[in-house]
Amino acid sequence: MAIGKIRVKNPIVEMDGDEMTRVMWALVKEKLLNPWLDMKLEYYDLHVKRRDETDDRVTVEAAEAVLRHGVGVKCATITPNEDRVAEYGLKKMWKSPNGTIRSMLDGTVFRKPIFAKNIRPFVSSWKRPIVIGRHAYGDVYDNSEMAVACAGTAVLMFTPAPGGAAAWQKIADFTGPGILQGIHNTDESIRNFARACFAFALDEKIDLWFSTKDTVSKVYDARFRDIFRQEYETSWKAKFDAAGIEYFFTLIDDAAARAIRSEGGFLWALKNYDGDVLSDLVAAASGSLAMMTSVLVSPKGCFEYEAAHGTVQRHYYRHLRGEETSTNSMALIFAWTGGLRKRGELDGTPDVVRFAAALERAALGTVEAGIMTGDLLAVARKSAGNRRVTTEGFIDAIGGRLRRSLVRKRAGEDRS
Repeated sequence: MAIGKIRVKNPIVEMDGDEMTRVMWALVKEKLLNPWLDMKLEYYDLHVKRRDETDDRVTVEAAEAVLRHGVGVKCATITPNEDRVAEYGLKKMWKSPNGTIRSMLDGTVFRKPIFAKNIRPFVSSWKRPIVIGRHAYGDVYDNSEMAVACAGTAVLMFTPAPGGAAAWQKIADFTGPGILQGIHNTDESIRNFARACFAFALDEKIDLWFSTKDTVSKVYDARFRDIFRQEYETSWKAKFDAAGIEYFFTLIDDAAARAIRSEGGFLWALKNYDGDVLSDLVAAASGSLAMMTSVLVSPKGCFEYEAAHGTVQRHYYRHLRGEETSTNSMALIFAWTGGLRKRGELDGTPDVVRFAAALERAALGTVEAGIMTGDLLAVARKSAGNRRVTTEGFIDAIGGRLRRSLVRKRAGEDRS
């Protein structure tokens, strides 16, 4: 049965990536999206060599495009270290493209594990997903740092923009070589972060936890704590009480211990670096790093969806040698479905929203039918129907399930 393509009204910004995730990105588009959708994509190639060729200008242009169009979808990308500079012959160790994009868009990254009925979380008490709300501005991702070569004194100094006396304080006296790092944040960005987290928790009807180390960082972390408390008391407490949910603040080490013993089902708000680390921990403990959705919600009115994991370097090297791989594409697929759903909501095109939901059902249904990649097979509940499939075989299986679902739906509509 021939099925007409669903039109996506306005552009989606597409940001291609690196290594094995780039291979899967192309397969997902070819097999799951292009057969069904008439999409307008504004394409930016964030391959590490392309970023190097453009002196990373392409990353800035991609972020500017998301600001223009409102919705972007991003593949996983390499953040170069010394080994990567040598491997790809790069000019320098470019900054994290995610860090650059998030700095320009600001906002909060929400990451939620994808739960499947037949995948056991490693933390046996977890019954519902723990959502990570990660502040997407500042900290080490937009830092200044240097190595010092000899003895001397390091100071932290601020010069007021209108002029006047500079404020400074000593950081440390060095007796020999060492390192320095400076980080920052703004009240405006922290407040936007708090508002986004309170709004998300209220919308999902789940408790909100927020944790820092304010006993050690008595100015930096304490500012986060105070702004969250002010926002809650002035704008959200009555709404939370009416919804039967709570806001809870505690030290980050205490929150980590509580999270392990919990049943899940809450939003855990975290500063940028903390959220980076703990979102991977939650994803892995929930079953797999590839089973995690991720969206950057910007106060500037735009949304960026991405795969929350890395570029799967080891599998890529196998792929280059012509060896079989079994790499999980779920996070990439859900990045696309998230972007398509939001594009459909913003454009008022329910067919696009319904397609996104159908693709998510097909992907989850494939896993729950026992057809899965190697990472999931290792943690799945034992069943005679379980079978390991290749990278492309997994996407093909999802494509077949999606086709059957859409054909049945169209047949039902034709009969009515």
